[in-house]
Amino acid sequence: MPEGLGHDDELELTSPLVPLFVITNGRALPPDHEYEHTTLVTAAAEIGQVAARTLSPEAGRVMDLVANGFLSVAEVAGHTHLPLGVVRILLAQLEEDDLILARTPIPRAERVDRELVSAVLEGLKNRFGA
Repeated sequence: MPEGLGHDDELELTSPLVPLFVITNGRALPPDHEYEHTTLVTAAAEIGQVAARTLSPEAGRVMDLVANGFLSVAEVAGHTHLPLGVVRILLAQLEEDDLILARTPIPRAERVDRELVSAVLEGLKNRFGA
C-alpha cells in the first residue's frame, strides 16, 4: 500500500462499485443482441403494490419510466444515470418477472440495387408504354 494511504482511503476508492453489484444482485450481463441500445421496452401491465414493494428502488425507477410508453434501453440508462450494462441486467430481470415487454429494433432496410430497379422500370415502360 502506498505511503500516506490508510486502509479507509482504499475502501473509499472502491465503494462506488459496491452499489452497482448490489443493484444487479450479482447477475451476469445478458447477451448483447438481447438488449441493444435501440431495443424498446415498456411496462407489460401495471404493477401491483406487492410487486412494487419487492422491486429494488432502481428497478422501480425503470418501471416508472416505461409505464406510459416505449423507451429505448439507451434512454432508460440516460434517465436513471446508471451504466448501460446495469440497465440491461435490470431489464432482463424485469422481463423474466413478466413486468416489461421488449421489442427488438426494426432492422435497417437493405440498399436497393439501382440497376435492377432501372431495368424493371424500363421493362414496364416497354411493356405498357408510358
